Amino acid sequence: MPQLQDHAASSASAPAHRYQHVAVRQVGGVIGAVVEGIRADGDVDPAALAELRAALLRHKVVFLREQHGVTDDDQRAFARLLGPLTKPHPTVAGDGVAILPIDSEQQKANSWHTDVTFVDRVPAISVLRALVLPPYGGTTVWANTAAAYERLHPALKALVNNLRAVHTNLFDYARERPQVGGIDVKEQDYRDQFRHLEFETEHPVVRIHPETGEPTLLLGHFVKSFTGLTSIDSAELFTLLQRHVTRLENTVRWTWRDGDIAIWDNRATQHYAVADYDDEPRLLHRVTVAGPVPVGINGDTAVIRKGDASHYSDLLV
Repeated sequence: MPQLQDHAASSASAPAHRYQHVAVRQVGGVIGAVVEGIRADGDVDPAALAELRAALLRHKVVFLREQHGVTDDDQRAFARLLGPLTKPHPTVAGDGVAILPIDSEQQKANSWHTDVTFVDRVPAISVLRALVLPPYGGTTVWANTAAAYERLHPALKALVNNLRAVHTNLFDYARERPQVGGIDVKEQDYRDQFRHLEFETEHPVVRIHPETGEPTLLLGHFVKSFTGLTSIDSAELFTLLQRHVTRLENTVRWTWRDGDIAIWDNRATQHYAVADYDDEPRLLHRVTVAGPVPVGINGDTAVIRKGDASHYSDLLV
């Protein structure tokens, strides 16, 4: 495969990476790239895998096309090449091993979030494979939380550098949300399963990425409040910071096709599944790679308030 130079506008000062075993095509100004030359199974050339990881760290989310015939076993084996796997979810059983079905019949995660921030050991990487897609809509949007921090005004950086936030799995489902037509039995069963165990963890708002060293904003819809602030101040500050994270210039929107796999760096992104496909079926399978406890820009780490996530993944160092 010819050598391909990758230019990333989000890191103008960083040296361009040259790929010899995969091809990388950037699709967004600060986030997103298509990677070619990889088959998502357990038999990936180590050099190609290293370049895939380099592309992931640089672009935050990468997309593999034409992955037809990839099975759950292939997906698990492929994800395991990127690191130790978690269970499907801290509260939702999934397949009991590693696969979490993202099924529109059970839930639509149409809000901005970083996966599973309500535990101390926030996952590192997610691998999502499309199985059933609606005939229209159903796109997914990712935002670069490292670029969001970099673009903050210095006064806001000084503020968030010293902030901590409480994340909980109950907050999103406990608050009132407008419903059209009510909640059906399957969705209610999923919500009950999601919250049958309670987790609450305090994290630094600015974490240092363990591989790139970049400061990133650790926020999303599991944030309940900022430590030491009133609920009103927390809500207003959360809105302000989330607005910076999710600026359109800071995002990439992916229109899924059969055979697509998305891999994202959960340590430097938020994502949003757009629920614009009515009652059409949509099913994807997610496998998650375990991550370490986030370390803040001042060296502080998580404080567990409620819940024990040791069944979800090992504690990495």
